[in-house]
Amino acid sequence: MRNDSMTAEQWQAVLEAIPDVRDGLTRTERLILYLIHQTQQELNGRNVPTAMLYGRVLEYVDMSEADLHLYLDRLGVKGDGLTPR
Repeated sequence: MRNDSMTAEQWQAVLEAIPDVRDGLTRTERLILYLIHQTQQELNGRNVPTAMLYGRVLEYVDMSEADLHLYLDRLGVKGDGLTPR
């Protein structure tokens, strides 16, 4: 008998890769936008430094800094132009 069931880790990977039908965002994209919003409120509306955002994202998702930049580019998040990315 063959066992075709997926492990919990495999299900998480599938759920992460499939965009939500409501807005087209994956869980990680939604998390990044939520953390940007939350951190921006803590900073009284100022822009969120990428290094600060990266630290907060790492509390939830294991990803490289390059991966974060890919997500930010895909989400249309742009820096202030004062510091190179």
